[in-house]
Amino acid sequence: MAMRLSQIEAQIKKLQAEAASLRQKEVAGVVARIREAIREYGLTADQLFGSPARKKPGPKPAPEKPAKKRAKAGKVAIKYRDGENTWTGRGNKPRWLTARLAAGEKIEDFVVGQAG
Repeated sequence: MAMRLSQIEAQIKKLQAEAASLRQKEVAGVVARIREAIREYGLTADQLFGSPARKKPGPKPAPEKPAKKRAKAGKVAIKYRDGENTWTGRGNKPRWLTARLAAGEKIEDFVVGQAG
């Protein structure tokens, strides 16, 4: 007989509750053993968890300088145009310009503001 999904989910919930209960009991036992060992050996919190870092006397570190702020980049004027395509002249030449130059045209033909 095959089990239904709802039956399996109910079993999972029951097992998860049992697991949580067992864990609580185990944790209680572990805590009790740790406390007994602390009493028996006279351990301190510093011995268990380490002492806080103590500052050694010495020269004071130089104060940190605030980071330099970069100026916000503004819009760059268009230097080259062929009707629908534009280029500011920054970075690599765009494909449209490279193709036109390879076809024999001159870059001066595309400068914005010049009669072409």
